[in-house]
Amino acid sequence: MKNTLKFKTYDIEKDDADIRAAAAILRDGGVVAIPTETVYGLAADAFNTEAVKNIFKAKGRPQDNPLIVHIASFDRIYDIAREVPEKAKKLAEAFWPGPLTMILPKRDEVPDVTSGGLETVAVRMPSHPIAHRIIELSCPLAAPSANISGFPSPTAFEHVEADMTGRADAICDGGNCDVGVESTVITLACEPPVLLRPGGITKKQLESVIGEVRVADAVLNPMKAGESAPSPGMKYKHYAPKAEISIVRGNLPEFISFVSASDADAVLCFEGEERHFPDKITVTFGREDDSLSQAQRLFDALRELDEKGAKKVLARSPSKEDVGLAVCNRLYRAAAFRFLNAFKRPVVGLTGPTGAGKGYVAAYLAKKNCYIADTDGIARELTAKGSPFLPVLAETFGADILDADGCLIRAKLAEKAFRDKDSQQKLNALMHPEIIRISLERCYDALDAGAAAAVIDAPLLFESGGDRYCDTVISVIAPKEIRLARIKERDGISEEAALLRMAAQHEDDFYISRSEFVVRSYAPFDVAEELRPFREKYLRNQVD
Repeated sequence: MKNTLKFKTYDIEKDDADIRAAAAILRDGGVVAIPTETVYGLAADAFNTEAVKNIFKAKGRPQDNPLIVHIASFDRIYDIAREVPEKAKKLAEAFWPGPLTMILPKRDEVPDVTSGGLETVAVRMPSHPIAHRIIELSCPLAAPSANISGFPSPTAFEHVEADMTGRADAICDGGNCDVGVESTVITLACEPPVLLRPGGITKKQLESVIGEVRVADAVLNPMKAGESAPSPGMKYKHYAPKAEISIVRGNLPEFISFVSASDADAVLCFEGEERHFPDKITVTFGREDDSLSQAQRLFDALRELDEKGAKKVLARSPSKEDVGLAVCNRLYRAAAFRFLNAFKRPVVGLTGPTGAGKGYVAAYLAKKNCYIADTDGIARELTAKGSPFLPVLAETFGADILDADGCLIRAKLAEKAFRDKDSQQKLNALMHPEIIRISLERCYDALDAGAAAAVIDAPLLFESGGDRYCDTVISVIAPKEIRLARIKERDGISEEAALLRMAAQHEDDFYISRSEFVVRSYAPFDVAEELRPFREKYLRNQVD
């Protein structure tokens, strides 16, 4: 156990002696917990391999997790990064000092232990005056959050004191942190840039400066087996209290009903909702309509659950808008991606053969406050330029399906994927699960936001297995002569080509036998009347 020194560092001038003492420990290779505007960081000289290793020892953290290098002036970035693109300069001008981390190609001088063995390095310039001053007086600092690995990040001195006394050489008391969640992390080592960890600087703010920014799949989903973490905070379970947390999707009435029927002993909810759970341990994390307050409160709330002895926690699901994306990212990892659905509103499968009139039904349902997940559109997204799914396709069908700019050569993919039945099955095995996963994710988000129902519009609903995730299925059918006329007019093709398409599809009985509701799109066609049985069961509150 170390004899941990404790410094008071609220005021740069008043506490100058303590600040200088902390900086001296860092220059000498020590490990010091320092306050930042995001969370407290556990800092050491980023270029001192042994000092950085001691950060991992203090946290009990695996060394394959990259650290962020903190600097106090922009010119120091050239000591750390091998390349500094124009977009990095624009982001620094807009958001530094502040809660933004940029990932760039690293210089050889940066130790592998600091970068997690990657060829890139994460850099940021904190805006907290104490952190800024300590870096000025010492050196660039590698600094993850100052907590025991896996547990909630510390936003107050007492949290750091509890976790790091006896582990760090010193702890600086700088009061409470302002932002409450770690910095936004964006990688500029690829094009378009990718948001790896959301934080106080939002995707919308980033795009206002540098244009298109993609969001990494691992922001809201667990990393895939064998995948390396390019950024801190991307491991499967992170920020977690000792209590087991499950996130419950649904509106407040659905959440209340779900909790009352559960054996959970604790609830993590929004301010003002605790009165609904008199028999449970309750902890709040901000206001439902204020993601900033949620971010500031979340880590404190997770620690409070343990302090109150919570064992099994049901948590309200926050919005993903703006800073809410950062709140969701941290909460999902704290819950190890355990989700429960409290919805009493359905996920609906909508399918049918080409030309049957499925589009008319989807348009009608959209007007009735139903969300429509368009699987054809999602398939186009998966094969668009910059999609992380393209390398998956290339690995299976060959790198020559992509051009020099990384765009899909659709004719080349079609040539390879449809040359025989086995190749087509390989394509379907890749595409269908991903399309259904994204569809469901968007459906759940829409239901969380208040949609009356969420609809998966999928021509291949049954073939893809998507129907097993639906509460009910609507199939749309029509006489062949009506379908033929619609296909010819819609697609501008010959009757022979239209008949070939129709011949490749199932007969009506295939859809009828697998569906709770069948819409017969005959002429004349009254969508509202055909959907009456569905509306009476599932959309009672939606008026014509």
